[in-house]
Amino acid sequence: MFSLHSLSRSLLSGHLFFNKFHQSFAVNRALSLSLTDFCEKIEHESKNGDDEIRDPSKDRTKVIPVETSVRYMNSKAYQMTYGDEPVWVKYRRNFKGQFAPKETRKTCIRKGQIATGNPCPICRDEYLVPHETNVKLLQQFISPYNGNILKTSKTGVCRKQHIKLEIAIERAKDQGLITFDVPFRTYNYSDYNIKV
Repeated sequence: MFSLHSLSRSLLSGHLFFNKFHQSFAVNRALSLSLTDFCEKIEHESKNGDDEIRDPSKDRTKVIPVETSVRYMNSKAYQMTYGDEPVWVKYRRNFKGQFAPKETRKTCIRKGQIATGNPCPICRDEYLVPHETNVKLLQQFISPYNGNILKTSKTGVCRKQHIKLEIAIERAKDQGLITFDVPFRTYNYSDYNIKV
């Protein structure tokens, strides 16, 4: 059985443990709050200071107008680079190991510049702008057999650009810029009639 003395000792030790835990929790919380404030302050200072040197070939902060992209799709430079094939045909993503990953990367561009050594077909060429009026580019990502958008596993486009492509293709279909007719098949229904 418990004596009154042992019961008071256990209650006192529990109370002391709670006080020490509460004090250490308060100190840790104050320390973590001051650390987050410090990190936010440094981040704010780094955003304000434009002392970053960007590689011009990887810089993607410049916004390319859609009209420029449409002119580029009809230019000799585009023909020399890609020929008559879609932009994604000659692209092969680097990956570790024998098998390619199931999903493509989330994005190729971080903080306004290319963050990978092998960006996707749209991110690597800054003049390829997925927009509903850029029909020549959008048709390269549509299957000629069923009119569906090609998967990222086939095209190698990063997920961010794939979402932009999906939106642009749907808008182009809504505006009537892209049409797709399912091929009409004729059947001889006499082959399916049951003969008794």
